Amino acid sequence: MPASFPQYVTKAITGPLPDPPGVKLGKEGLRAKHPVVFVPGIVTGGLELWEGHQCAEGLFRKRLWGGTFGELYKRPLCWVEHMSLDNETGLDPSGIRIRPVSGLVAADYFAPGYFIWAVLIANLARIGYEEKNMYMAAYDWRISFQNTEVRDQTLSRIKSNIELMVASSGGKKVVIIPHSMGVLYFLHFMKWVEVPAPMGGGGGSDWCAKHLKAVMNIGGPFLGVPKAVSGLFSAEAKDIAAARSMAPSFLDSEMFNFQTLQHVMRMTRTWDSTMSMIPKGGDTIWGGLDWSPEEGYECNEKKPKNNSTHTAQSDRKRKSVNATRVKYGRIISFGKHVADLPSSEIERIDFRDALKGKSHANSTCRDVWTEYHDMGIGGVKAVADYKVYTAGSVLDLLHFVAPKLMKRGSAHFSYGIADDLDDKKYEHYKYWSNPLETKLPNAPGMEIFSMYGVGIPTERAYAYKLSPAGDCYIPFQIDTSAEGGNESPCLKGGVFHVDGDETVPILSAGYMCAKGWRGKTRFNPSGIRTFIREYNHAPPANLLEGRGTQSGAHVDIMGNFALIEDIIRVAAGATGEDLGGDQVYSGIFKWSERIKLKL
Repeated sequence: MPASFPQYVTKAITGPLPDPPGVKLGKEGLRAKHPVVFVPGIVTGGLELWEGHQCAEGLFRKRLWGGTFGELYKRPLCWVEHMSLDNETGLDPSGIRIRPVSGLVAADYFAPGYFIWAVLIANLARIGYEEKNMYMAAYDWRISFQNTEVRDQTLSRIKSNIELMVASSGGKKVVIIPHSMGVLYFLHFMKWVEVPAPMGGGGGSDWCAKHLKAVMNIGGPFLGVPKAVSGLFSAEAKDIAAARSMAPSFLDSEMFNFQTLQHVMRMTRTWDSTMSMIPKGGDTIWGGLDWSPEEGYECNEKKPKNNSTHTAQSDRKRKSVNATRVKYGRIISFGKHVADLPSSEIERIDFRDALKGKSHANSTCRDVWTEYHDMGIGGVKAVADYKVYTAGSVLDLLHFVAPKLMKRGSAHFSYGIADDLDDKKYEHYKYWSNPLETKLPNAPGMEIFSMYGVGIPTERAYAYKLSPAGDCYIPFQIDTSAEGGNESPCLKGGVFHVDGDETVPILSAGYMCAKGWRGKTRFNPSGIRTFIREYNHAPPANLLEGRGTQSGAHVDIMGNFALIEDIIRVAAGATGEDLGGDQVYSGIFKWSERIKLKL
C-alpha cells in the first residue's frame, strides 16, 4: 500500500492486513542468527558504466541496466553498443567497461517501484538483520560464470565475504538465497570453491560443510528452460533473452527503425550466460517425440486456492480425466499439425548437412547482422524441413543457426548427463553448473531447498513457422495464430504450456530435489537433505495489493509472505523438518518417477 494512504482507508477497502512475516515472526521471538547471502539472477542486477565510447559521454558510473532505463530511450543504439559483449571472447569490447553495481542496492529494485529483493530485505531487517549480516553477491550476469572470476574476481569475493561473515558471527554458518539463474551460478560456485587454484578457489572438499547451513533456491532453472531455446532461436522469449524485460512498450516502438528485435537479438546473443539455461539432460529428462514426463497434464485444472499443505499422496489420487496428450517432448514443431502427428507419420529431412550460403549480399543489414544472414535460403529451409526438435536435437539446431554463439557457449556450459562422475573430464568448469554432470559438495549437515511457484501456465514447447522474407528479418517465428481451443487448452498463441511459475517449468525447478539428489545418489554422495517447497499462485485480491503477497510468479514470488516466512525461519535457525518437510501441490513426484535416470 502507498504509505500516503491513511491506515483506516486501507482497512476499509481490504479488511485488516496481515502482519508482514518479519513483524509476525519478531513477535514470536525470532531473531537474526545466521548470516544471509543473496545471489541475484539474470537481468535483475544493476550494471553501471566505468568506461565507454564518445556517445556515452557523461554516463560514468550511471546505471545502463536497471533503474529508469533513461539512457535506453535517449540513445538506443549507443546503449545497445555498450550493453553488448565481444562476439569472439564474450568479454568487454575494446574501450567499454560495464560493471555490476555493488551492495544491497544492486538488486533490491529492478526499476523504480518494481521490487526484486527489497521486500525480503525489509522483512529480515524486522528481526535484526542489517548490512553486516546480509550480503548481495552481485555479479555481471551477462558473462559466463567462470569469466566473472577471470575478469572481476567475483567468485573470490563471494568466498572471502562468506568466510568473513562466518568468522564475525561467532562461527555461525551462512544461509544462501539464490534466485533464478543465480541458482546455477551458485552451483558453479560450490564446485569452484573446492577445486585447487588456478581453476578453482582452493577451499578444499570440506569448505561448504564448514561455511554453509542451507541453500534456499528460489525459482531455480536447474535443468534449463525451454524459453531459453525460443529466446536464442528467434529472440521471442519473454524474459530469458531479456528482450521483453527492458520496458513494456520497447519492442513495439520504432526506436531502431523497425529493427528492434534484430538489435535485441544481436545484443543478447553476445551474453554467454543465456546459454546456461538451455535445457539439460536431453530426451532422458525432457521427453522424446512420443513421450514426456508431464504427459496427461491438464491445463484447465483447478488448483486449490490457498496454500494448505497438500502431499504427494493426494497429488497422485487426482486422476487425469480426458487429458489431451500434449507431446511436450517436441520442444519445437514447424506447424501446429506436426506437434500432434504420430512420429511415424512425420517426414523429416536431416538439416545437419544442408548447404549454407548467403541468400544475397545485403549491405543495409550490417547494423543488425545476425548469424541467420550466413545461413542462406537453403539453410533456413533445411531447418524447417526437419519438422520437430526435442531437447536432444535442439542443441544441434542451435549449433546450426548460431555457430559462433554456441562455440563460445560450449567452452563454458554443458548439457549432458554424466556416465561416470569420477571421470577426470568432469573437473573442467564447464560442467559445474549442470547438476547432471557434477556432484554436490561433501556437506552432509547442509540442507538444499527448492522453492518455487506453481499454478501458472509456463512455456514448455512451441509451434513455429517461417517468417515472410524481408530485408533484415529473423527467418523463424512462433506461430501466434496456433490455438488449441477446447480440445487442447494447453496451446495458446503458438506456445504449449505446462505447470510452473511462468518462466521455469516444475520439472526443471523440482526434479533434482524430488529425485536426482533425494537421499544418497551419485549426484549427492554425502546425502545432503533436500526439500521441496511449492507455493500455490494466488493473484492479488485487488489493486491495492500491488503484485500480491501470495504470488507464485517467477519474480513476484520474492514478495510472497509464505516464502519469506520460510526463509526467515531458516535464517533464525530452523531446519527443513521444522518447516514441515516437503510442501507439494503439483505432480512433481509422479513426473520424476517417469524419468529413467541412473542414480
